[in-house]
Amino acid sequence: MAVRRSLHFVFKVGNRFQTTHFFRDVLGMKVLRHEEFEEGCKAACNGPYDGKWSKTMVGFGPEDDHFVAELTYNYGIGDYKLGNDFMGITLASSQAVSNARKLEWPLSEVAEGVFEIEAPGGYKFYLQNRSLLQSVSEPVSDLQKSLHYWSNLLGMKIYEQDEEKQRALLGYADNQCKLELQGIKGAVDHAAAFGRIAFSCPHKELPDLEDLMKKENQTILTPLVSLDTPGKATVQVVILADPDGHEICFVGDEAFRELSKMDPEGSKLLDDVMCYDPSQ
Repeated sequence: MAVRRSLHFVFKVGNRFQTTHFFRDVLGMKVLRHEEFEEGCKAACNGPYDGKWSKTMVGFGPEDDHFVAELTYNYGIGDYKLGNDFMGITLASSQAVSNARKLEWPLSEVAEGVFEIEAPGGYKFYLQNRSLLQSVSEPVSDLQKSLHYWSNLLGMKIYEQDEEKQRALLGYADNQCKLELQGIKGAVDHAAAFGRIAFSCPHKELPDLEDLMKKENQTILTPLVSLDTPGKATVQVVILADPDGHEICFVGDEAFRELSKMDPEGSKLLDDVMCYDPSQ
């Protein structure tokens, strides 16, 4: 399991201008690559929509060794209803705090040295005085059931567990972004803005992972499928859902490393298409 990697979290965004400003100028991330698609993804990467959409990867460095964000934009859809299924991303960056203050972006200190900030669309980030992405926080309705799924079935290591606070921290490696599970009362509501977390594994493991989920009677949203990106590598993915319906993408690592290479023209491509988008 040590060869599995955390890759990115997928956000649906309604306003690319505001969102791009937030991720580039406030958080200080770079546009790693930008891609346009004429029809919906076979693995519902852009949600349950069939029309034209775009994907923009942003982060502090290449996805080979950084956890990044995927911003999916569906043309003509200006906003998405939020549920309670995303609790936030902890981002360790003193520069982001400085940027937010300089740009007068609303910022509040929720604990000593920890600042809460909200991205367009209502997505929360927690900024700390360090240098790397640390964790993605998701709510769960039954912590033990979720731990069995993420640890026993998906092979994640449990780094921290607090039964009293109903919290656990998991990951595939010490130097990778972690997944924080936080128990809540009641059901998890994904509404329309539901996201997706992505991991990679050797492509030869994908059929075995799919077979395991079938054997364990777990939800497979998209069986093993190949996804094409015009002019770039074709990747294979399996899309799963955990006991609370959180979407999980596993992608073949070898092809994904080729697909995810940083494009030096990515930022310009994004700016160009935004200039000609009448809906914005």
